Amino acid sequence: MESARVTVGLDLGDQYSAVCVLDAMGKVVEERRVRTTREGMEKMCGQWSDRRRVVMEVGTHSPWASRLVEGHGHEVVVANPRKVRLIFQTDRKQDKVDAEVLARLGRMDVKLLSPIRHRGARAQADLAVVKSRDCLVRSRTSMINHVRGVMKSMGYRLRKCSGASFHRRVLEEIPEELRPALLPVVGVIGELTAQIERYDREIERLCAEAYPETRLLRQVKGVGAVTALSYVLAIEDPGRFEKSRSVGAYLGLRPRVDQSGSSDRQLPISKAGDEFLRRLLVNCAHYILGPFGEDCELRRKGEEIAARGGKNAKKRAVVAVARKLAVLLHRLWVTGEAYEPVGYGKGKQAAVCG
Repeated sequence: MESARVTVGLDLGDQYSAVCVLDAMGKVVEERRVRTTREGMEKMCGQWSDRRRVVMEVGTHSPWASRLVEGHGHEVVVANPRKVRLIFQTDRKQDKVDAEVLARLGRMDVKLLSPIRHRGARAQADLAVVKSRDCLVRSRTSMINHVRGVMKSMGYRLRKCSGASFHRRVLEEIPEELRPALLPVVGVIGELTAQIERYDREIERLCAEAYPETRLLRQVKGVGAVTALSYVLAIEDPGRFEKSRSVGAYLGLRPRVDQSGSSDRQLPISKAGDEFLRRLLVNCAHYILGPFGEDCELRRKGEEIAARGGKNAKKRAVVAVARKLAVLLHRLWVTGEAYEPVGYGKGKQAAVCG
């Protein structure tokens, strides 16, 4: 960092954002509020004639705000509040104070902020397609559970079927006295299913036309279009990681560490990083270890961990498989290798995909 660099702390709020400007000597030279809109941020940046370091926290507005400020030629640091206790555990929680803390931390050492890197605008928009689909799937699941619960409370049970066929299969099984209550819900379930199918087609189109690298990831049975596209959009640049095994820790699938002296406690995973992608990878791990999973190194490793017994052996097996899957997908992406379920990664010469 240049010694003459002006540092700006920007505490992003939903309506207004607090701004604190420090000069090269660390003196507060300006404090004010700006509207958290594109127009407000453009006006603020337009008033700066010199190049500045702007520090902000991760939040709803940080992706677009960081891109906008960076577009004006300023250095942007996006702080991870999970790692900065000075921000979220202060006894003076005020926007004005938070903005100054951000500016002072950014002035001292950027590494103290554990900075994160936001994805690009296009990747964010494409990921919104996947997350919108996920929102509808969760809503449909909630409604299906409601219908089943109401039926069960009246002494009826519905046959098992997929979520996609539920709205058709259930119609003939609903008794007359429950039709006024449940038919409208079943109708909405049908509409949600139609919308989910449209999202599925759009996701397949994105995979084929915009992100052909997803083909490499989908070689692993259990990894579909949704997970492959989400993985590519979350990582965005595989070159960010020197080693593939770093991806597991990046996605919060590595156990937390609490080591001091002779004490070295076993803790749950950190759950840092992208929660959505982590959930998808865990779902894939359940499939790999389930009745329909094929024989592969991932499954064998999971079964080995589960066989050790213990209270949480199966849970640990699922998390371990999810972590290894995250590493495997990164390797397939950067090398373009053909995936072999058994023997891959054990010195076997892999062919390059054509």
